[in-house]
Amino acid sequence: MTQLLRSWVESANAAETDFPLNNLPYGSFVTPQTSRRCGVAIGSQILDVSALEQVGLLDLPQDNVFAEGTWNRFMALGPQHWAEFRAFLTDALGDGSPRQGDLQKHLVPMARAAMEMPFTVTEYTDFYAGRHHAFNVGSLFRDPANALPPNWLHMPIGYNGRASSVVVSGTDVIRPNGQLKSPDMDAPVFGPSKRFDMELEMGAIVGTPSDGPITVQQADDMIFGYVLLNDWSARDIQAWEYAPLGPFQAKATATTISPWIVTKAALEPFRTSTPPREKELLPYLREPGPMLFDIELEVGLAPEGKPETILSRTNYSEMYYSAAQQLAHHASSGCPMRVGDLLGSGTISGPEKQNRGSLLELSWGGREPLTLNSGETRTFLEDGDTLTLRGAARGDGFRIGFGACRGKILPARDLP
Repeated sequence: MTQLLRSWVESANAAETDFPLNNLPYGSFVTPQTSRRCGVAIGSQILDVSALEQVGLLDLPQDNVFAEGTWNRFMALGPQHWAEFRAFLTDALGDGSPRQGDLQKHLVPMARAAMEMPFTVTEYTDFYAGRHHAFNVGSLFRDPANALPPNWLHMPIGYNGRASSVVVSGTDVIRPNGQLKSPDMDAPVFGPSKRFDMELEMGAIVGTPSDGPITVQQADDMIFGYVLLNDWSARDIQAWEYAPLGPFQAKATATTISPWIVTKAALEPFRTSTPPREKELLPYLREPGPMLFDIELEVGLAPEGKPETILSRTNYSEMYYSAAQQLAHHASSGCPMRVGDLLGSGTISGPEKQNRGSLLELSWGGREPLTLNSGETRTFLEDGDTLTLRGAARGDGFRIGFGACRGKILPARDLP
């Protein structure tokens, strides 16, 4: 098993940190003294790489790669430069590095920084690629014998979402208004969603473009890194609008991502295979090797001013289709993929109730309320609730974490 790499940044050597030298995730931040900057998390500190570029400490093939404070220009440099930059950081931040004196003056305490969107989202696609989640949802609304749609075991199902709706952790989420109609109503009404939900997902970020069909291996090579992702969902709005074209306004409120992009390189030691197939996949979707990662995930809910309750614990390895398969399928029609495209995995649920990644499943459609540590109950989210997603891959005495993916629910806007 991979061992902890020790850093001269002492906080990076603590077993409980999300950000040891083995990780080195990428983010964007501001401080009271600076504009938006690109940074690398190391322990409790952020290495200001925008400043390193300005003072000439980075060897990059272009100028002003980090000038805009986002990672899109760096992603566009391609995998060779990704690897070279990571090697430089690992050496420069490693214990005993002769570069310590140069870099130390460019460390910023995380406590003084506010996180921003780490990249500009070009397009956003959300998938429905977790088998346990798809089976649970299908069982709620159909006969469990026919829970999965006929196409589900043959391809990753998805829909194109709104890139403009993607926000960074810590951004408040306003309860959406929309058309609502229950079976006993003759006509819909317009008002606040009463069945507002979260979805525990991972997001994969495309780092290199394509302009035609690609293999699963090529797709994996194109992925720059991963974030935690909460695909907020208005279940009652969705129930009325989804036929025949699928989710629309129910999913357009917000999609929250964690602030740090954990690179695929950092996750390599934690690769694992997808679950056994019930149907053989068509050749273009078959994996050349392990394409998922062993990443432990959890969801916490805290009512305003109350303690948090852990609602669910599961693992990214429960996915039926990997991000590489999702990307290969997305491009199979010739659809161009671009730097900064974001792919949501779909809700990640496991086999047991405590592994379910949405309140729709946890409360079984609202019929089985959950009791929180505060003594309150929930079927869906209430105003003032804060949802926090966490995730980490665990090594020998260290963890590769993503930071929190957090959002607080605010009341719906007044109706016009």
